[in-house]
Amino acid sequence: MGVTTPRVAADLGWALGRVTRAHLRTVQEVVSDLPGGPRGYHVLASLEEGPPATQLALARALGVDRTVMTYLLDELERAGLVARRPDPADRRARHVLLTDTGRERLCALERRLRDAEDELLSPLDAGERDQLRALLQRLAVGSDGPAPCQVAEEIQAGGAC
Repeated sequence: MGVTTPRVAADLGWALGRVTRAHLRTVQEVVSDLPGGPRGYHVLASLEEGPPATQLALARALGVDRTVMTYLLDELERAGLVARRPDPADRRARHVLLTDTGRERLCALERRLRDAEDELLSPLDAGERDQLRALLQRLAVGSDGPAPCQVAEEIQAGGAC
């Protein structure tokens, strides 16, 4: 679909929406066989970054309803990608851990996602891609908007521009 006017092409919302939709399609293709799709990927990526997280902390960090997180973790655990263990400090809480299989799968997904993103961003040179990623990350981290999963669901459902 071509841009009909320069005014539309200059609109930040239009540009972000168009790139976001293209990115969501790309990501969905890469993670389609992962339990939970993009959410499953975000769980694996979050677990790789730090100390064991409780299910509740993980749900809050990713903006996922805790009930939905339980079902998602059930699927990821059945696939051998995560394991849940009682929290030694609080037996009611469960730590979620990335398994070796989960770590291998995450590394493979990250490579495929980076390749897919590079293709999506191919009109930019490597330095511009890195700069765009850094700027968007800075905006996203400083934003108090809705959780990424909520935004993705709204866009996929056609509820956002």
